[in-house]
Amino acid sequence: MKNRMLVAIMVEYRRATVELKNITSNLNEDEFSKIRDLKTIDPDCKSILTVVNHCIQCGYTYANYIDALTKDSTWLEYDKTNTNPLLAIEELDKMLDYTESILEKISHFTDKELQQFQIKVRWQVTYDVEQLLEHAIVHVLRHRLQIENFLKD
Repeated sequence: MKNRMLVAIMVEYRRATVELKNITSNLNEDEFSKIRDLKTIDPDCKSILTVVNHCIQCGYTYANYIDALTKDSTWLEYDKTNTNPLLAIEELDKMLDYTESILEKISHFTDKELQQFQIKVRWQVTYDVEQLLEHAIVHVLRHRLQIENFLKD
């Protein structure tokens, strides 16, 4: 990858995901799928399984939004549900690899050129590429904290 900002963000995205994978790797399938939040109406936040699968699905969505900026974009809809924590870890890695492959397609742009792209997402926010990737990193961090809190209770 040529653009150093994209390289740095990808390094941080992978780093943020390491802690999530470490927590997940210590769980068996029962712990992974156990309903932890009985009060939430958000189906993505009921168990560690649903949270991790949500992180994977969203990671693909963020990459797809960026890919839509390219001429040869395709929308890869992620619709798997991983019930095994080790398979979920593999899917997190595949999502990160997919993201990196999408960033390769735009790596020839300068930071200034990347800032010109406006990405309007379905939750009614408009980002540039860097902001969307920063959102992706924080998304993983926030859900990792949610899982840590699940495990404390």
